[in-house]
Amino acid sequence: MSLDTVKHAEQTPDVELPWKELGLKEDEYARVREILGRRPTGAELAMYSVMWSEHCSYKSSKVHLKQFGEKAPQSDAMLVGIGENAGVVDVGEGYAVTFKVESHNHPSYVEPYQGAATGVGGIVRDIIAMGARPVAVVDPLRMGAADHPDTKRVLPGVVAGIGGYGNCLGLPNIGGELVFDACYQGNPLVNAGAIGVMRHEDIHLAKASGTGNKVILYGARTGGDGIGGASILASETFDATKPSKRPAVQVGDPFQEKLLIECTLEAFAEQLVVGIQDLGAAGLSCATSELASNGSGGMRVELDDVPLRDSTLSPEEILMSESQERMCAVVEPDKVERFLAICEKWDVIATVVGEVTDGTRLEIFWHGEKIVDVDPRTVAHDGPVYERPYARPDWQDALQADDAGELARPADGDALRAQVLQVVGSPNQASKAWVTDQYDRFVQGNTVLAQPEDSGMIRINEETGLGVALATDGNGRFAKLDPYTGAQLALAESYRNVAATGARPLAISDCLNFGSPEDPDVMWQFAEAIRGLADGCLELGTPVTGGNVSLYNQTGEAAIHPTPVVAVLGVIDDVARRTPIAFRESGQLLYLLGDTRQEFGGSAWSDVVHGHLGGLPPKVDLGREQLLAEILISASRDGMIDAAHDLSDGGLVQAVTESCLRGGNGARLVVPDGLDAFTLLFSESAGRAVVAVPRSEELRFTDMCGARGLPATRIGVVDGDAVEVQGEFTLSLAELRSAHQETVPSLFA
Repeated sequence: MSLDTVKHAEQTPDVELPWKELGLKEDEYARVREILGRRPTGAELAMYSVMWSEHCSYKSSKVHLKQFGEKAPQSDAMLVGIGENAGVVDVGEGYAVTFKVESHNHPSYVEPYQGAATGVGGIVRDIIAMGARPVAVVDPLRMGAADHPDTKRVLPGVVAGIGGYGNCLGLPNIGGELVFDACYQGNPLVNAGAIGVMRHEDIHLAKASGTGNKVILYGARTGGDGIGGASILASETFDATKPSKRPAVQVGDPFQEKLLIECTLEAFAEQLVVGIQDLGAAGLSCATSELASNGSGGMRVELDDVPLRDSTLSPEEILMSESQERMCAVVEPDKVERFLAICEKWDVIATVVGEVTDGTRLEIFWHGEKIVDVDPRTVAHDGPVYERPYARPDWQDALQADDAGELARPADGDALRAQVLQVVGSPNQASKAWVTDQYDRFVQGNTVLAQPEDSGMIRINEETGLGVALATDGNGRFAKLDPYTGAQLALAESYRNVAATGARPLAISDCLNFGSPEDPDVMWQFAEAIRGLADGCLELGTPVTGGNVSLYNQTGEAAIHPTPVVAVLGVIDDVARRTPIAFRESGQLLYLLGDTRQEFGGSAWSDVVHGHLGGLPPKVDLGREQLLAEILISASRDGMIDAAHDLSDGGLVQAVTESCLRGGNGARLVVPDGLDAFTLLFSESAGRAVVAVPRSEELRFTDMCGARGLPATRIGVVDGDAVEVQGEFTLSLAELRSAHQETVPSLFA
């Protein structure tokens, strides 16, 4: 074509382009034409379509997400907040920690191994892009029914992908969850999180500044895998009548990513990089438009210089490809040679593909012709914003009126004993060691706590013992009953899990998994969950540093339970003072902290024993959560407790079972006045923990709780080789271990 492509677009306004096939709505395509003052070129259409997708632009969620800024608590720890690749917080001693959780849900259903593996790779590159060395990963997972044939296809592939990629990178997997529920049958949730550590002065941002600075693409070659991958897959409801989207799933190479990590960190150490962006969802379209729009000038890119794995790729495909293990750096001209030398040392392909200009436009050329001429902000930041209609569902009142407290309870100690075994051996409450044993949890030698502890913990300074803890939690059953309260319960549980290990909660990241935003019921759930999370973070003083929204998680008309997953990061001055969950010392006293009420809505007991979901979730008292956290942290620091375990899914009996099996010691429990054995064991009231107190510390510990106004009830002692509830039943550790540890392997091994 002899005519400049952009000029040709100006002169041929009536040429039909496949905007609908690329996921744009008619009014969105009209808006693109209005912005450009002409029809787009094919390359421009490709860029707008992926960058304006739900996954990249948050067009349905922006109006609600702004609450995280409007209600943000004051925090001296916050260094980088929402809007960058990942949030960054100050953890003391000159160290900064960056962390984030994201979704790779739909790709992992289509191709479980690669979908999950590249989810890990993508979140790790977000961490690198901030200037940090990644030190750990976590993986909150939600699968369909445990006994469904398709779960047997998806889960092993997902676990193998997460383990394969993370293990090859040499990153410990220290936390996460695995929840089974039929609502996730056609739409599993594969969320991935990562933590990175750096010095304050090493923080890097995604911006292209400095006229004449060079734009360098480095890492893997660009291929046909992942064209429109996450950006398209994550923006559309799955439908069995549509063709397979397998070609859209990215393919990962963890060894290439490991080289990319080391190469990038060496370039950072030599201060060679002005700005940097990883190539994740939307690939080059995202990297170029975001770098340019966040900088002080424009950008010119020569697409011919992009290293390709497939020479037949069109420019549109190159711009949309989400091939993995690629990054884009902005480098001053006199430092380019050294940057390229470092890339060559690490066997990383690096190519100068453009430069920062003194204009305001992003211009991309192909075979000498200008194929893109846009204001980069219109691509990266000025996408459509929808105020989707939402309303409380007609069925919500009936669901909440179906009170779980009315369900039949065990008639005697034998029936109670049988239900304890039934619950602790159910797929959701059973040991997940079959999963976590496929991960390397201790590589690098700095893992202090890992699954199945309440939160993972990593040492970041060997000399002082400074460390950070990270927990992820979410309960879709609670959020289905009441999304506002459910989101706060997820926040409270993650906050409590961090505090239970002795770390002080600092900040959160979130991954918000919901159904179609075009359904008013779903949008009401989403709006309520955001409101609950924003209000909760404000009260707890834990700012939201960033996160991810994943919508269209449904198959046909059936949406998943609303599933906000919350990751809380905490700091501990000395990891030697951390508190594990294991009851390791016979004779230690067991104390129940907090108030236990008749709260069974959405509980594990109601689900496992009765297959029931209804009523109200447990009440939230965030002031009590703060008080409990302060007590747990102080007791850990001052040596008053030797073990602590939060009470959440499954209630007290689940926590005691896990702590006994972890430590190899039994427990004798008594039912306190005012409670019955059933409520003591199975209530899921929030704001509670069970702790093991050395006898020598009992008075000091109870005095502290009394002075602070935290209920602390002595409920038993660590002793023997069984869990005994006085006057009700005895269960040997061997029987509990069999029920707890054999379930998942029997389903998937």
